[in-house]
Amino acid sequence: MTTQSSIREEKTCPNCKAVLAVDRSRPGAPASCPECGGALADEERAPRAEDALAFLVLIYPLGPGVGTRYALGVEPTTIGTADGCDIRLLDGSVAERHTQIALEGGEHVVADLDNKTGTFVNQVRVARHLLQDGDYLHVGGVIFRYLAGGDVEAAYHEEIYRLTIMDSLSGIHNRRYMIEFLDRELSRALRHRRPLSLIMCDIDGFMSVNAKYGHLCGDLVLRELAMFLKALVRKEDLCARYGGDEFAIVLPETEHAHAVTIAAQLRQVVERHTFVVYEERPIRISVSAGVVSTLGDRPLSPAELIRQADAKVIAAKQAGRNRVMG
Repeated sequence: MTTQSSIREEKTCPNCKAVLAVDRSRPGAPASCPECGGALADEERAPRAEDALAFLVLIYPLGPGVGTRYALGVEPTTIGTADGCDIRLLDGSVAERHTQIALEGGEHVVADLDNKTGTFVNQVRVARHLLQDGDYLHVGGVIFRYLAGGDVEAAYHEEIYRLTIMDSLSGIHNRRYMIEFLDRELSRALRHRRPLSLIMCDIDGFMSVNAKYGHLCGDLVLRELAMFLKALVRKEDLCARYGGDEFAIVLPETEHAHAVTIAAQLRQVVERHTFVVYEERPIRISVSAGVVSTLGDRPLSPAELIRQADAKVIAAKQAGRNRVMG
């Protein structure tokens, strides 16, 4: 029996502009777009992905659509929830016609279409902005990465790898990478009998922030807190979003007393900071943190050290919140 080989080719959906891998082994066979459900006929009016000048890559929210590429060409691209939008997003934080990207002088410019939740580039709210390769575009609660330049294909595959180790909402490493990093550093600490510390911190009453201001505002708080974490650590340290509103800092070559000092600095900075002015209302939060350490004198697993740190976070909350337990 002869088996016909599959001929796969990238096409851009004419309905939502998602880049699809289409089987062309059967001429004329329609392919269904997994993003919008529309049929992609075998016809030349659908532009090839390789003809795109740049791409938007969906990196948040996580789910089946993460990693989807949207081709940006010569024609303007409108993003929103309305049926006529070029990139249609089914997300309550996105306006009907939220944002438009247009080619101006050979470069893509994003323009906010005067909506309540705004358009952000690299966490800064913009009315109009010239996009640069690697920019993060926030449309409501949805985040894209803008890829352009000489080798868009290589940049796309690099971005897909980055999605496996980074938390796309906060911009810092994710839980998976943090556990792998902690495992390596614990082994090194044991081998050389060197100190290592772990800080786990949790936002106090974060559910009330989401309930009072909405999840979009909660996302902004998480991103800003992640920026504080990155500012506190050295290159050899690691900060990560462990899950939800819980963050972790792994501190190799750091004794317990110094790690407690770092956690106390974080607590004080967060307590004094006005996080987001949302609808002209300031948002203040606090964190509770737990600190655990090892001198590398006995074997420890990542799960055991995390469990010890979590227990101290719980103790900090039970003691009144907004404090460090070391």
